[in-house]
Amino acid sequence: MKKLYSFFLGIVAIILLLWGIGVHIESQSKSSDSDKLVIYNWGDYIDPALLEEFTKETGIQIQYETFDSNEAMYTKIKQGGTTYDIAVPSEYMIAKMKSEHLLVPLDHSKIKGLENIGDRFLNQPFDKANKYSIPYFWGTLGIVYNTKLVKEAPEHWDDLWREEYKNDIMLIDGAREVMGFGLNSLSYSLNSKNEAQLQEAVDKLYRLTPNIKAIVADEMKQYMVQNNAAIGVSFSGEASQMLDGNEDLRYVVPSEASNLWFDNMVIPKTVKNKDAAYQFINFMLRPDSAYKNALYVGYSTPNTAAKALLPKEVQEDEAFYPSEETMKHLEVYESLGQKWLGLYNDLYLQVKMYRK
Repeated sequence: MKKLYSFFLGIVAIILLLWGIGVHIESQSKSSDSDKLVIYNWGDYIDPALLEEFTKETGIQIQYETFDSNEAMYTKIKQGGTTYDIAVPSEYMIAKMKSEHLLVPLDHSKIKGLENIGDRFLNQPFDKANKYSIPYFWGTLGIVYNTKLVKEAPEHWDDLWREEYKNDIMLIDGAREVMGFGLNSLSYSLNSKNEAQLQEAVDKLYRLTPNIKAIVADEMKQYMVQNNAAIGVSFSGEASQMLDGNEDLRYVVPSEASNLWFDNMVIPKTVKNKDAAYQFINFMLRPDSAYKNALYVGYSTPNTAAKALLPKEVQEDEAFYPSEETMKHLEVYESLGQKWLGLYNDLYLQVKMYRK
C-alpha cells in the first residue's frame, strides 16, 4: 500500500511539475508578446532611426515587415494567422478593410497628438471622424517632366495631348489614375458615375495614345531618371524619388483638378499588442518624429507642426505642398462599388488596347 501511495504521489508530482513548466512557458510567451510590436508597412517608408528610438524609449521591440501593394497587405491580413499590430494601407483599401471588419475601431481616448494633423487630412470620406485610421503620409497625382527633353513644360492635363509629345509620355498603370485624369481634363469628377462622362473621357484618352510611350508601374522611376521619356504621370511620392535621381526632372500638380491620396496607420484585427500599437501611433504623431520621418522618406507630412520644422524651401515647394487654391480642387478616390469599378476597369482596358 505504501508503494502504491508513493507511486501515486510521484505521478501527482510529475503532473504538477509539467503544469508548472507549461505555465512558465505560457507566461514567457505572453511576456514576449507584450514586449513586441509587429508593424506591416511599405518598404523604405520609415526612418529606421525612429524604430530604434521608439524601442529605446518604451522597451518595446519592433518586428518590421513590408509589403509592395495594398492588395498583398489586404490578403495577408484577411487570411489571418499572422500577427500585425500596425499596418499602413491607402485610403481606398482602408474603406474596403473597414467594410469587411478587418480593422479595430480606434479608442481616441488613448490617442495623443491628433491635434497636430491638419484639418484637411482628417474626417475624409473613406474614414469619417477617423474611427479606424490616423494620417501617416499624403500626396497627389501629377506630371513629371524632363526640362531638357521638353520645349514647353506641361502644367495642365490638357497639355499631355500636345503633338510635340508624341511617343514621349509614360503613364502609371492604374484604371482610377488614367480614367481620373481623363475625366479631370474635361472638368469632371474623377469619381464620376455618369456613363456619358466616362465614355467622353475614354474617347479623349484614345486621342492621347499616339503620345503614350508606355504604361508602366514602378519601373517608371528608372526610365525617367535615365532620360528614357520626357514626361510621366505618377504619384508625388514616386516623383520625389525620381527628382532625387535626376536634377533635370520637375513635378507639377495640375491646378484644375487631381487626386489627393492618403496612407494611414490602422490597427488590424490581427493585433495582439494593442497597448504598444497606441504607443507607436502617439510616437509617430509627435512633431519631432513626423519631422524626422518626412525628411527621411521625402513624402508630404500631414503633421502641420512637423511641416513647420522642415526647411523653408521644402515647405514652400508647391509640387509637394500645393497651394490652398490647388488643394480645393483635389479629390480623394471614393469607393465606386463593384458595378462602377468594373466599368472603370473595362474602359481602361479598352484604352490600353487601343491602337490608332
